[in-house]
Amino acid sequence: MEKVLLPEIKDYHKIDIYVAHGGYEALKKALSMKPVDVTEEVKKSNLRGRGGACFPTGLKWSFMPKETTKPKYICVNGDESEPGTFKDRQIFEFNPHLLIEGTLIAAYAMGVQNSYVYIRGEYGKWIRLLQKAIDDAYAKGFVGENILGSGFNTHITIHKGAGAYICGEESALMNSIEGERGYPRVKPPFPAQYGLWGCPTTINNVETISCVPLIIKNGAQWFAGIGAPKHPGPILVGVSGHVNKPGVYEMPTGVPLLEIINSYCGGVPEGKKIKAVIPGGSSTPILRGEQLEGVCMDADSLKAASSAVGTAGLMVMDEDTDMIKVITRITKFYYHESCGQCTPCREGTGWMFKILKRFEKGEGRMEEIDLLMDIANNIEGNTVCALGDAAAWPVQSMIRRFRDEFVKRVPEGQRATAETLA
Repeated sequence: MEKVLLPEIKDYHKIDIYVAHGGYEALKKALSMKPVDVTEEVKKSNLRGRGGACFPTGLKWSFMPKETTKPKYICVNGDESEPGTFKDRQIFEFNPHLLIEGTLIAAYAMGVQNSYVYIRGEYGKWIRLLQKAIDDAYAKGFVGENILGSGFNTHITIHKGAGAYICGEESALMNSIEGERGYPRVKPPFPAQYGLWGCPTTINNVETISCVPLIIKNGAQWFAGIGAPKHPGPILVGVSGHVNKPGVYEMPTGVPLLEIINSYCGGVPEGKKIKAVIPGGSSTPILRGEQLEGVCMDADSLKAASSAVGTAGLMVMDEDTDMIKVITRITKFYYHESCGQCTPCREGTGWMFKILKRFEKGEGRMEEIDLLMDIANNIEGNTVCALGDAAAWPVQSMIRRFRDEFVKRVPEGQRATAETLA
């Protein structure tokens, strides 16, 4: 399949080069359509969110009220703070106008006059690159008042985050834009009814919005015919860990994980065996190496394997990887990033981290393996936002799939006693 998100064209981030290669043609086409028809085209394409939840994008757009006296907003989520995820920065750097064009089309479809691109503060370089692209788009008349003589007005503003993982959650993101503490909100009401400043708001991920011009330009049927039928289109997969060629790869959805590792990334260094992979960023359940046969990079295939596509941040671990060290580090991250609003998450992540540190030192107890699972089970589903789930799932899956690694970290005398009693 030809590359469509990151074309190998020199200086493609520059507006004149982008326009020379068909850039903003999709916007022109969209402006000649009725707004509702633009949304219907995105619906027909079956584009699903690339931020983790895989929610149908066109359906989400349709929730935006058509008749309202309040202003409407779009938030483009470029926080990208999920460990193992580094694809959005590729769009900011190499194809920022695709993101801008997608935002403009979405704004036209939903009648939005102000859009915010929320980017984590650590992305200083990429913030500057995107701001330059937005400034150039304003200068060319693609953003602002009376766009291309259509009578449609809309504006795009970058909002810098301050390095909090929780602000990747959509309602915490909105609170952050408003200048409030980044606490997730209780839902309902949902953003389409009560979002930024109490007004209707739609939140989409950077990669999701960047797919929109492709759909409008080439048609919904074209997009729906790429990759996995129920989760179609191109997808950016960020591969890290023990592979010979780590990086961001564009591919159709539905490519087998083993093909990604061996064909795209040149396999595991020194020909070592794959011990485990985390397929979609640190919050997605881990898979053992021997489980990978037939598992593909799409929502349904990974769900069937009891994991998730998440942000398609594929982390590969070879046979020498210390799994207890891995899960301890992941849990430390979620403990540190918990906003503290919900007791199960605030307290539970800390307890899991303390217990895992004991296992890391070889001081774990047999009964603590089940205690860890019990704590994770009590966090999952009992918090305002999904950070609690994100902290619980790695621990749950690590115990289910690598319980033997935990047992090995229990002092031998305790292990033997426990096995005898069992």
